Amino acid sequence: MSLPRVNSRTPLHQDYFPDYTSKMSLSPHLTHILAALHPRKPKQRTTFAALIILVCLTSYIFIAHSTSLSPALALRRSENAAADQLALALETIQNSRLSDFSNKYGHRKGHHHVKLPLKLDAAEELAAVTSFLASLPQNVIPSTVDPSQPIDPQLVLDFDTRGPRAHDEVKAMVEEVWQRNPVFLYSKLYSPTSREIKSVLSGLYLRPAPTIIDVDVRDDADVLIPMLARLTPSPELPVLIIGGKPTDSSLDNIHELEKSGELEKMITEAGSIVNGAKKRKHRK
Repeated sequence: MSLPRVNSRTPLHQDYFPDYTSKMSLSPHLTHILAALHPRKPKQRTTFAALIILVCLTSYIFIAHSTSLSPALALRRSENAAADQLALALETIQNSRLSDFSNKYGHRKGHHHVKLPLKLDAAEELAAVTSFLASLPQNVIPSTVDPSQPIDPQLVLDFDTRGPRAHDEVKAMVEEVWQRNPVFLYSKLYSPTSREIKSVLSGLYLRPAPTIIDVDVRDDADVLIPMLARLTPSPELPVLIIGGKPTDSSLDNIHELEKSGELEKMITEAGSIVNGAKKRKHRK
């Protein structure tokens, strides 16, 4: 049995589709749906139709975008997760290799972990401090330094103390500072003992001349005096260093060494020439 068609004279058809009265017919099902939703006033009908169109359009856009974006978002999340896992794996491998290298070579002779801070023994620290003070007159030990504790090498050394060659550079620094300053005197300006030792050294006409620092008149005296007491056998100033080795600086010992000729021998072995300055002066 065929269903009846709605002709162009149907009131419902005329109300909703005035421009297509001669071209379009509606099925009974659509007719019943439109009849159920049929507003009573023209203004209400227009608003209702616009609302239906807007809802349909919004639904279509949402479904279309969801369909097109969801795979892309899923792919992006998958790629990000894979990248994170790869980075974590690489970091784990790198840390493992560094740990193996440290365990394998870190405790062998001549191999040092580049990230470990450099530690100086007493002789190296004394040489580093002496080199720092002798290089420039304006160099001072910071007041924040605790003289009872080993000094931070970075404060007094002019190279990277965490580099792979730091220990070799320390050895070179120790040799150089005592070659340049074979006779070094940490003195007190207003001290009879210091004045007497200066007089003895002056009478030897040493070349190179002895390096003398009057500690008690320096800005860093409060730090430097207890530091020298920790690094040398002398509990107080003056401190005479010959060839990098602190010497008993009491007047009795200095005069004894001078009379026996041992003082000149020690100075010569350190690299300074006795009467070298005097001879050069006569040549002029």
